This record gives sequence, C-alpha cells and structure tokens, in this order.
Amino acid sequence: MQNIKLTLEYDGTCYHGFQRQPDFHGPTIQGVLESKLELITKTEVRVAMAGRTDAGVHARGQVVNFFSPTKIPMDKLPKAVNSVLPYDIRVKQAEIVPDDFHARFSAQWKRYIYTIYNNQFVSVFNRLFVFHVPQALNVPAMRAAAQAMVGTRDFTAFCAAGSPVKNFVRNLMTCEVRQAGPEISIICEADGFLYNMVRIISGTLVDVGKGRIKPAAIPQMIEAGDRKTCGITAPPQGLCMDYVHY
Repeated sequence: MQNIKLTLEYDGTCYHGFQRQPDFHGPTIQGVLESKLELITKTEVRVAMAGRTDAGVHARGQVVNFFSPTKIPMDKLPKAVNSVLPYDIRVKQAEIVPDDFHARFSAQWKRYIYTIYNNQFVSVFNRLFVFHVPQALNVPAMRAAAQAMVGTRDFTAFCAAGSPVKNFVRNLMTCEVRQAGPEISIICEADGFLYNMVRIISGTLVDVGKGRIKPAAIPQMIEAGDRKTCGITAPPQGLCMDYVHY
C-alpha cells in the first residue's frame, strides 16, 4: 500500500463542487475522480483533498492523496487516469509521498486567484471563468483596500454563515490586485481560508472599486466581525484554486 499524491486541474462549471455528496444526485469532482481511479487501479479509492471548492469554482492546482496497492508507475498514472476522465478534469502529476502526508493537513499555505472582467461586454470564450463587471472600477482604491486586509487577523466578517469552524483567525499573507487590460486579478495567499472567504474578499473589493466602500473602512470591518458590513459574495465562476504549498 502506497500513499499517492495527485495534482489536478478542472473546470468546475458542470459540477456541484469538489466534495462527494452522498445525498445529492449531481456530479462532483471527487465522485467522478474516485470512480475513475477505481476503474484504473482496480481497488476502492477515497481521496483526501487540499480544499473543498464550491459548485462552479475551478482549479489549476488542487491536490489530493489516496492509498492504493496499484503497481502502475507514477509517470504512467496521469495518462491512464486521464484516458477515462471527462474532458474537464485532468491529472497533471502523480507521485508517491510519505504515509503521513495529507493533502489538507500537510499544506503550509494555499493560493486562490479571483478574476474579474471589467469591460462593457464579456467575451464568450472566458465568460465561464470570470466575474463580469461592466462598471468601471477604481483599481488603485481596490489595491489599497486589499493591502489593508493582509496580516494575521480574525476574518469572521469574511466568512459565510453556516461555517462549522470555531477559530476564524487566518494569516492572509498576500492580497494583491493586478490588472492586465480588462482583466483584474485578486491574488490571495493564506495558511487557510474560511468558507467563501476569497469570494467575500473579492466582492468587497469590487464594491470598493465601485465607490460603495472606502478603503479606510476595511480595518473597521475586520474589527467588527460582522458579515453584513462587507461587500457582496462574488459569484463562483471567477474563483480558481491556483496552488498549494507543502
């Protein structure tokens, strides 16, 4: 039995999130991946994931691990699994890791990127991967607000209701706003993220860009710990799980 680490990318448009949902009949990334891994390895597979992405959210660098007695060489495993996976899920890399490696608990930090398309019209070719905002955004103000979020803080205000966690303190190491033409990217790196945290940060920065929230209000929002003081929860399709560092 060996511990196998996979790095994945996927288009989450047609899936009801990553995590398997036994009581729900829609497809999930985990459900599809496990069924195809079982087909290839001829054994039961249950994967642990670096992070649970929501319905419609994408990934370039999701990481999972699972235990299997398979004899398939690791350099051949991605091609074998990709041959039976649907077109919108791909295994990029496979490697054997120590038995104590866990995709979630061994992670030191993660990076998410949220993409906004700030133009009158959104391209038909990227509409499933961006949040279309036709109103002109004040990017310097967004950058100032993003910088005010960086640090080890209690991010209760940036967590959606219903989260089961008891500790809302996270170290947001990076929160940058970059612009390339009509595309505005929000890069967030942290030791962990709360439920919908990046989408709420992104929605709040969009409201800053629209002039609805002042950058100077961000510290007070964090201090108050009240979700109602923050901006919108940005839609899922703009969010991508980019990288997990171990």
